Amino acid sequence: MSTLYLFPNVLSEGSINAVIPVDVLNKIREIKAFATENTKNTRRFLKSIDKSIDIDSITFVELNEHSDYNAIKECAVVLKSQDMGVISEAGCPGIADPGADLVAYAHSKGIKVVPFVGPSSILLALIASGCNGQCFAFNGYLPVKEPERGKALKSYEQISRKENRTQIFIETPYRNEKFFAELLERLAPTTKLCIACNITAEDEYIKCLSMAEWRKTEKPALHKKPAIFLFLA
Repeated sequence: MSTLYLFPNVLSEGSINAVIPVDVLNKIREIKAFATENTKNTRRFLKSIDKSIDIDSITFVELNEHSDYNAIKECAVVLKSQDMGVISEAGCPGIADPGADLVAYAHSKGIKVVPFVGPSSILLALIASGCNGQCFAFNGYLPVKEPERGKALKSYEQISRKENRTQIFIETPYRNEKFFAELLERLAPTTKLCIACNITAEDEYIKCLSMAEWRKTEKPALHKKPAIFLFLA
């Protein structure tokens, strides 16, 4: 029976040896088939691990937000004869990532699923935030349009206050500063907000303040940088 391996990717350039264990890198070298969000980037990632990897001998199946069930069927064909790895664009497969669909398929067919340790920007941000790590929710993106966006944000803050629940969000990097401005405008002064930007990179930025303090503090440069936003009311 084949195995589906879930491999971590790096969150920033030049951080492979610092954030991915040696045993995981060795296992990646063994695998000859990958489901990936972006084949070109995965090829580059594999070469950064080991320049001697024969990329042309590896099978790649693109599995991303634009894929339909045919991509899962392609992976199913591969898994009939060999092990397969899943590599997302950044961090860990299955978290805010289309790889979860393939994992669900594997479970439905009795295929063994093996996750490996590696960086998750969501969990690293939570760990470093000082917010409640026993009760939290990753909510992904807020609705794009108003008034749904404002209503959703207010609802999440109310839930956070009622349940002592840390609320975690991501935003398209070019919209980070606009999102931060919305949080400054709408969240209560006592609500704590943590911003974790460029996690594991040399210019990593992690800061947690009350909204009242944020409104008096110099604003971080967040434009086009991967960031996680967490708040606790």
